This record gives sequence, C-alpha cells and structure tokens, in this order.
Amino acid sequence: MIAFRLTILAALSAPLLVAAAPTSTISQPGRVPIVNNAAAIAAGLKSQPSTNDRLKKLLTDENGKLLTGDALRQLTVFDYNNQKRATGANGGSLLVATVENFPFLTEMGLSGVVSFVEPCGLNIPHTHPRANELLTVIDGILDSGFVQENGFNTEVRTRLGKYQATVFPMGSIHYQQNPTCEPAVFVAAVNSEDPGRSDIATNFFMLSPDIVDASLGYPHTIGASNIDTYKSRLPVNLAAGVERCLKTCGLKDLN
Repeated sequence: MIAFRLTILAALSAPLLVAAAPTSTISQPGRVPIVNNAAAIAAGLKSQPSTNDRLKKLLTDENGKLLTGDALRQLTVFDYNNQKRATGANGGSLLVATVENFPFLTEMGLSGVVSFVEPCGLNIPHTHPRANELLTVIDGILDSGFVQENGFNTEVRTRLGKYQATVFPMGSIHYQQNPTCEPAVFVAAVNSEDPGRSDIATNFFMLSPDIVDASLGYPHTIGASNIDTYKSRLPVNLAAGVERCLKTCGLKDLN
C-alpha cells in the first residue's frame, strides 16, 4: 500500500515539475529613444478637459485607434539607459523623467530620477522648488543630508544602504554623496511632473559680485576681483567628490 501511494504521488508531481520549467527565453526589450518634441506634445495635452481625453490625444491615431509597436512604446516607456554625463559632471550621471521629455506624465503630478554615482561622487547641494522627493538606493551606499528653511537650524543627515530610502522635503537644500570606492545607484520619485532643480552654489554665484561679496561677509578669499575664477570651477550636478574620499580611493579631483 505504501509503495502504491508513493507511485501515485510521483505520477501527480511529474506534470507539475514539467509545467514549472520555462518553455522559452525572453530577451531584454530594445532601447527606447526619448521623444524629441515632448514639451510641445505636453503643451497640447494640457488643454484637454480630462485624463481620458489626454490619453486619447496622446496614444491614438487620427482614426481613434490605439497606436501599436514602437510608436506606442516610445510614448509609454521612458528609458533611463539614455542618460549621459552632463558637461563638467565628473561624479556620475542622472536623468530625470519630466513632462519636458516624457509627455505621458502630463497632469499626473509625478516625475522620476535614476542616477549612477561614481566612487566618491557628489550630487551637489540643490533644491526642488516644486516637489518633495523620495530617494531609494538600489546599489551601493550613499550619505545624504538636507537643511530646511530658516527656523530649523540644523542639518538632517543619514546613510543609506541598498534598498533603503529617505525623504527630502520640498524646497530643502539637500545632497547625496557616495562615501565609498564602489559605484552607487539611486532612484527617486518626486510629486510633480515639473519639480525644477536649483543648484545652490552655481546659482548663488550668478548674482552680481558685490551682492555675493556682501552676503559672504566681505571675505578676503572671494571678492569682486576673483569671483569669476570661482564661478568657472563650480561643478555641474554630479561632482567628483570630497577630498578625503578621493584620497582614500586614489582618485583625482577632476572638478
């Protein structure tokens, strides 16, 4: 009787094992180019009275039929593989999906970011004037911090590991820095399709030299005579990193 039961169980389980085995290999989808006239498309969508009307205008042809193939894919898939380093960004790269390059986001109140941060790389202090941010580390380690408006007079710092997240409130000055000699990757979601970004040091030094001079307390090292020199050395978004980390990792400061 026991042998009979074992035979029955084996017979019942065999088809399940066969069914669980994959029958084909699925290859990675092809790259998707960024929409060239995304901003113009988004402007046209804003005039539509409802979400359904916007989707019909975006995703159907002149006969009202849903687009197919690459035409549909380009409008519904944002490919972060398209990101490239900005000129002067020696600490990595980032790409933001907004209505300016992904019109599908129009009136949805959200955007997304993916960034590849090189060893010691620093996403320089900046603000998002129109959005809160939820940032998640996907690989590596990042140190981060933010400073709120006047009246909350301290920096909130944190260290994030893989699959750990933190929040940067709207308008806060914040940064992320890779303190290790290995690359890091983060993704971030923000609650605006047009979050904006203002790099603190870069934009501060756009003010006239006498305003900068007075704001810094008339320092001896920065003034009207040499402010252009300082401005020319300011990094773009992803900087090469802090000196201590660069020395530990045997890297040069390329900023």
